[in-house]
Amino acid sequence: MLQNTQLVLISFLGWQGSVPLALALLIAGIGVSIVALVVGTLRIHQLRRRLAHRL
Repeated sequence: MLQNTQLVLISFLGWQGSVPLALALLIAGIGVSIVALVVGTLRIHQLRRRLAHRL
C-alpha cells in the first residue's frame, strides 16, 4: 500500500474525487466483501427455509 500513493480520479454515482490508489483499492475490496457476505447470507437463509419446508 505504501507504494500506491499516486492520486486517482474516482467517479461513483455522480460523485467525483481524487484519492490515493491504495485507499481506492482498499475501499473497493471492503465493498466487494460486504456484497459477497450479504448475498451469501441471503442464499444460506433461502436454502434453510427450503429445507425446513420439506421436513
